[in-house]
Amino acid sequence: MKKEFFMEAPEIIQNFLGYLETIKGKSSKTVEEYYLDLRTFFRYIKMSNGLVSKEIPFEEIDISDVDLSLIETITITKVFEYMNYVGAIRGNKPSTRSRKVSSLRTFFHYLTNKVNLLNVNPILELETPKQKKSLPKYLSLEQSIELLQSVDGEYKERDYCILTLFLNCGMRLSELVGMNIHDVYFEKNGTMPSIKITGKGNKERMVYLNAACMDAIQAYLTVRQKEGIIDKEALFISRNKRRMSPKTVQYMVNKYLEKIGLGGPGYSVHKLRHTAATLMYQHGNVDIRVLKDILGHENLGTTEIYTHLSNQQMEEAANSNPLANMKPKKKN
Repeated sequence: MKKEFFMEAPEIIQNFLGYLETIKGKSSKTVEEYYLDLRTFFRYIKMSNGLVSKEIPFEEIDISDVDLSLIETITITKVFEYMNYVGAIRGNKPSTRSRKVSSLRTFFHYLTNKVNLLNVNPILELETPKQKKSLPKYLSLEQSIELLQSVDGEYKERDYCILTLFLNCGMRLSELVGMNIHDVYFEKNGTMPSIKITGKGNKERMVYLNAACMDAIQAYLTVRQKEGIIDKEALFISRNKRRMSPKTVQYMVNKYLEKIGLGGPGYSVHKLRHTAATLMYQHGNVDIRVLKDILGHENLGTTEIYTHLSNQQMEEAANSNPLANMKPKKKN
């Protein structure tokens, strides 16, 4: 079923979006991102080709009339010009431009190889913008303990449970708010308790729960509201008796981060996911392939950033040695 906000898209793009969702199993959020990227691209194509009045603001350019005949006129040069436009004029960062490149590649691959509407893919030579590789920020073990110990207030059991799951399981924000009560599997016949996590593309994975997680879950469930709950299946309930929203969880996490002096830019819910991965890899000696499965990464390369982070720490340790800058005494 097509989303309402896709209705302004031409049929050729609607069919592509349907392919992403039904055949490729992409999440609604991911499909929406593809659509927005394509909308920006075809707005630029129509503007640069003089197909719309100069009086019409860019954000109001209608793309509902985009068809195969227009798509067939697109060249790699035109796409290069578009990438320059989104970088220089719209101020898109390399990471955003890389996503736009990926969206275009997938779209033109679909047209060329899946539905055979194009004989030649015009953007085969399109390169991904180089991104500055930066290591993720994370909390130290001491800071993680301090964060957990800072929890208080009316919803302390719930908040503590959420922070504990973030720091022990490395789940994404969307994964946590989407969890239901029946996703928690308690110990049975000697099997270790676990939790079912639904990740990107609706892919499910099971993550085992340690004693800290189970203690936190059980403590929360004893005080969890039982009367008047609107979203009865949801594991984490807001004060409005509904499933907690991502925004509410973000606010809660930021509140406790600020409480221990880690507020402001650079620290967020996602940093707790980085923290869990870092603690497991550096302190628990978890194999990188096991860590990949726990985090729900598609590719091992995504997980390997934590090995790089460890290497950087070893470099810093070597440089911090008081003899690091020692030089031999010069002979007279």
